[in-house]
Amino acid sequence: MSTVITNIATLVTNDPSLGDDSPLGLVRDAAVVIDGDRVVWTGASSRAPATDNRVDAEGRTVLPGFVDSHSHLVFAGDRTEEFNARMSGRPYGAGGIRTTVAATRAAGDGDLEANLTRLLAEALRQGTTTFETKSGYGLTVEDEARALRIAARHTDEVTYLGAHIVAPEYAGDPAAYVDLVTGEMLDACAPHARWIDVFCEKGAFDGDQARAVLTAGRAKGLHPRVHANQLSHGPGVQLAVELDAASADHCTHLTDADVDALANGDTVATLLPGAEFSTRAEWPDARRLLDAGVTVALSTDCNPGSSFTSSMPFCVALAVRDMGMTPDEAVWSATAGGAAALRRTDIGRLGPGARADLLLLDAPSHVHLAYRPGVPLAAGVWRRGVRVV
Repeated sequence: MSTVITNIATLVTNDPSLGDDSPLGLVRDAAVVIDGDRVVWTGASSRAPATDNRVDAEGRTVLPGFVDSHSHLVFAGDRTEEFNARMSGRPYGAGGIRTTVAATRAAGDGDLEANLTRLLAEALRQGTTTFETKSGYGLTVEDEARALRIAARHTDEVTYLGAHIVAPEYAGDPAAYVDLVTGEMLDACAPHARWIDVFCEKGAFDGDQARAVLTAGRAKGLHPRVHANQLSHGPGVQLAVELDAASADHCTHLTDADVDALANGDTVATLLPGAEFSTRAEWPDARRLLDAGVTVALSTDCNPGSSFTSSMPFCVALAVRDMGMTPDEAVWSATAGGAAALRRTDIGRLGPGARADLLLLDAPSHVHLAYRPGVPLAAGVWRRGVRVV
């Protein structure tokens, strides 16, 4: 069954060869044809081929569905009090994760999955069609494995994050916990995950511990990602590039050497402005990274403690307002950038062969995502060729 979406004011393809030679590959007065779960044609609306169905975009914008490449959605509990206290002057540290660990361990599988699906539906309504999510709130063999099993029922982009913080039971013996994460826990979790991640930060895991975790994961067939340089400068970014991690996430505190390493490697710098918004922390300098030639992604970091937002449009607006990105750069980073952070070529773009994940904006231009912050602009969402919103 084929469908043409026609009368599109601005089509964002993320393929310069299909549009105006800009990174967004913009096509004006455009159409896009879907057949099954794939895009099969894009171009001028007047030249659109005949199809089984026709959707009139009525002069609105179509862009690829957002790719949220960093989230923590398998959890239970609420940290409203922590957020309220932080907004009243208490600084953010890694310790609050333990509150969610206790609640998650106590929750049943059904409750965890219901919360996950609620958040996914919330994100989908705002245009997110691909998401990555992590474990990391169980920190026992059983709880980490069940988090990944639950996540894997809803996405292919599942990340093992047993090394989120040292489990409370191992507070006096972090080395023993690293042994668990790289041994029995890894054995139980690897069959359910594609990625392995580590929070390389003061109060979490140092460079040597992070290296041990990531190299053990690689030996089990998992590809590295790294929570790097969020709260302070550390070895996370350099380690990510050295180990060919798909992404170094946060990248708030960087030296020139860190920026150079990212610019000369294949590791994407994934920026998470929701975390800085929710912790009143220093903003990442996206302009510095982009000017150096680094590939940048934007993501929500949706989690109950430091960034409880599922809204990619909100993150686009923050990146433009506070991180030095242009609207075009922010939209690219929230779509094609996220795809690059997941090492995917079938999403984050709209061209022949791409997966038919599309967002119809109730606006004549993608710039409205930053121009009209907080406004629900998603007029339609297609995922795998099916209109779901």
